[in-house]
Amino acid sequence: MVLFSSNTYQHTKLLDGRTGSVVLAIDAGGLCDYSAVLQLLATLGVVRRKPTKSTTFAFVDSQNLNLGTQRMGWKLDWRRFREYLRDTYNVTQAYLFIGYMSENEALYEHMHELGYLIVLKPTVDVSNMHHDTPEPNLVKGDTRTATVEVVDGKEIKEVKDKPTIKGNVDAELVLYAMKEMPNYDKAIIVSGDGDFFSLAEYLISQDKLDHILTPNWQYSSLLKPFEDKIVRLDQLRRQLAYHDRKDRKK
Repeated sequence: MVLFSSNTYQHTKLLDGRTGSVVLAIDAGGLCDYSAVLQLLATLGVVRRKPTKSTTFAFVDSQNLNLGTQRMGWKLDWRRFREYLRDTYNVTQAYLFIGYMSENEALYEHMHELGYLIVLKPTVDVSNMHHDTPEPNLVKGDTRTATVEVVDGKEIKEVKDKPTIKGNVDAELVLYAMKEMPNYDKAIIVSGDGDFFSLAEYLISQDKLDHILTPNWQYSSLLKPFEDKIVRLDQLRRQLAYHDRKDRKK
C-alpha cells in the first residue's frame, strides 16, 4: 500500500493481488478510511474476505460409543476424543448423553471438565418388573459392560453389576439436535444406532449433517444409506485409545 498527497486530496493506492491492476481510492477530506475502502473492495471482489469457520456441534450417544469400542477390545480416551472432535471437525459444542446414576457423579463432573456438555437421563430399575410387563423403550445392550473405567488416567467407574438399570438417551439426543439446530451449521452424530436414521435423514435434507461417527464396523444397516458420511472410530484406534501408564511402566 502506497500513500501520496496531491493538493488537499489523499490517495490510497492498492494493488489487486489477483489481476495486478491498481485501484485508486480518494478521500477529499485528506484522510482515508481504510476499513471503508477494504469493505468496498471486498464487495467488488477485489479483496477477498477470509472465510469464517462453520459452527459444528457433536451429539454423542455415550453408551453406544462405549460399548462399541469395548467390544472391539479397547478403551476410548475421552480426552483425546474431545480433542479429535475439536481439531478434525471444529466441534465447538460436544453434547454427551448418558443415563444418570448418583454414584457416578464424579464421572459426570470429570467429563464436563474434559469439555463435554453433559445431558443426564433418569434411569429405570426394571429388576422388580414382572416378566409379562412390557419394558419401556430402553437403550440396547447389557449395562454390565457399559462402563467408563478410566478417564484421563483417573479411575472413575460406572457400576458394572447392575444389568437391570436402564436409561434411554436416544430421545434426548434427537431433541437436542433439533433444538440446537439454529445454533450450528453442521452436526455430527456419534453412534452406530439405527434409531437415528430419521434424524440423519432430516439433517441431510437441511444440509446440516457433517458425519456419523460409529464405534466400529458393526453399525446398524439402517445407516447404510449414509455410507459416505460414516467414519469408523475403530480405524482410529491408535489415535484415540487409552493406554494405561501403569501398564507402560511394566
